[in-house]
Amino acid sequence: MTDHLGHGKNQLVANEADNTRNGRSKKALKGDFGELPIEIPRDRAGTFEPQIITKHQTRWSGFDEKILSLYARGMTVREIQSHLQEMYGGEGSPTLISSVTNAFMDVVYTYCRRTSITS
Repeated sequence: MTDHLGHGKNQLVANEADNTRNGRSKKALKGDFGELPIEIPRDRAGTFEPQIITKHQTRWSGFDEKILSLYARGMTVREIQSHLQEMYGGEGSPTLISSVTNAFMDVVYTYCRRTSITS
C-alpha cells in the first residue's frame, strides 16, 4: 500500500489525488483443508490492486503446498501461523495448519507401508 500511495501509514499524503488508506476488507480464502481469514487493505479511490491475492479471489490454489513447504523446512505449527500472519495478513489457525500437515503425513505413511510390503 505504501508503494501504491507514495507515503507510509500516518504520514502526510504524497500523491496528487489525495488518495489515502481506507481500512481493510475481510474475506476468507478457501483451500483444500479449510478457510484462511485475511484482511485486504483498501484505499479511498479504490485503485489499489492486491498482488498476491487478487480482488474477488476466493480460492487459494497451492495454499496447502505452501504450508507443507514451511513444515518441511522445520517450522513449527505456531511459526507457520506467525509467518502467514506476517506475509498475508491472515491468521491460519493451528487446527487448519495441523490438518494440512496431518493429511500429508497420512499420505507419506500409506506410501511407506505400501513400498515396504511390496519390497
